[in-house]
Amino acid sequence: MTQYARIRIAWPKGAASAVLSDTPTARALVKALPLKARAQTWGEEVYFEIPVAGKVEPNAAQVVPAGTVCFWVEGSSLALPWGRTPISDGDGPKLVTRCNVLGMIDGDAKQLASVRPGDTIAISME
Repeated sequence: MTQYARIRIAWPKGAASAVLSDTPTARALVKALPLKARAQTWGEEVYFEIPVAGKVEPNAAQVVPAGTVCFWVEGSSLALPWGRTPISDGDGPKLVTRCNVLGMIDGDAKQLASVRPGDTIAISME
């Protein structure tokens, strides 16, 4: 997929950049920016509700590489896994359901480990 946009994801103890691919959900996310949300965690995944609706896209996946920027359709949430979740079969992330793949975190996704439940997450264009 072609690169569509770069976003910045910031929280009290850190920040990360991500590259989004050109997908319908990624375009909807960019239109909703800037936005703030309250972080939740699920194993080694951060997720938070955003004001975006979407449908499951052909590239949706349940098992993704660490650092994948995902959109959980049923929960209207961005999901940012950096490691194992409670349902992982191996060392990598396994999402609760198939999620739309929007892009990838630049650099080490393990920096997301410093996000705490309830932290304010700010997402903006980079």
